[in-house]
Amino acid sequence: MSAAKIKVLCVDDSALIRELLTEIINRQPDMEVVAVAPNPLVARDLIKQHNPDVLTLDVEMPRMDGLDFLERLMRLRPMPVLMVSSLTQAGSEITLRALELGALDFVAKPQMGIRHSMMEYGAEIAEKLRAAARSRPRQALRDAKAPRPAALKAPLVSSEKLLIIGASTGGTEAIRQVLEPLPANAPAILIAQHMPGGFTRSFAERLDRLCRIRVKEAEDGERILPGHAYIAPGDAHLQLARSGANYVARLDSGPPVNRHRPSVDVLFRSAAQQAGRNAIGALLTGMGKDGAQGLLEMRQAGAVTLAQDEASCVVFGMPREAIAIGGASEVVGLDEMAPRLMALVAASGRAQRV
Repeated sequence: MSAAKIKVLCVDDSALIRELLTEIINRQPDMEVVAVAPNPLVARDLIKQHNPDVLTLDVEMPRMDGLDFLERLMRLRPMPVLMVSSLTQAGSEITLRALELGALDFVAKPQMGIRHSMMEYGAEIAEKLRAAARSRPRQALRDAKAPRPAALKAPLVSSEKLLIIGASTGGTEAIRQVLEPLPANAPAILIAQHMPGGFTRSFAERLDRLCRIRVKEAEDGERILPGHAYIAPGDAHLQLARSGANYVARLDSGPPVNRHRPSVDVLFRSAAQQAGRNAIGALLTGMGKDGAQGLLEMRQAGAVTLAQDEASCVVFGMPREAIAIGGASEVVGLDEMAPRLMALVAASGRAQRV
């Protein structure tokens, strides 16, 4: 007896996008579109009728805004939602808010050559839907009006100490939860989050507004400083390099690694080579295996390496792979990740002073 197919409901005001998503999804042997809706009001009844496993949801629609619908859905009937977002500044900011409200992930809606472009990354859409179907439905992780968490105790930090973070599906909110409580003088942080070009700048700006540390999109050749977090641009690999006595960021537009650019493995491997035991690695939620080998290389170079635990991951793929090959020296829940990172930094500072 074959396994039941993943049931998908597509909500989009564009008839073309509904048609293309239906074509992409119905080509997959393990999933099917059970219904389509031109707006959230129609979608409400179809959800009750078909009980889908995953919803694809357009960000900007008439009659009811996609965010309003998502907020109500996650409050009343949490389910995996994949956002379909336009590649614009406004679209990226709305998409990040959707992830904050509980959407699992997003795919970018092309602005030119829509049919060709959508069909070209049909495999990626299908992979994200599979991950969504296996994920834990979740309510909003953070009320936008809630005060930010109290700052963790500020450790004495050497400019040599670095935190290196990688994430994919579910990572935007996981990274926010790690960075928000960090003190203003936390060690320098380098981050690779799987995200297309055009979205990482908005992501960095949003985090910069929420955090005590400065958060920015990384620029090629810039000096890596304590109290700052540097996010890999969505179309480039981020690597740690040295210039004299200083750490600097290097951006590389080379081919994707593990199908990703930025790749977590590329960042982790450079940290292993350039920082060794002065780095602390953390691999957060995400599908696939990107970052697992790099985390192992960091550990082999003397770094303490953390993997997010299964219970707190939206998708446990990347941390699971790292744990399986011995890449993680510790497995930590998301709530404990920031305190544990600061404790490790403080412990290393004490060891250096002894």
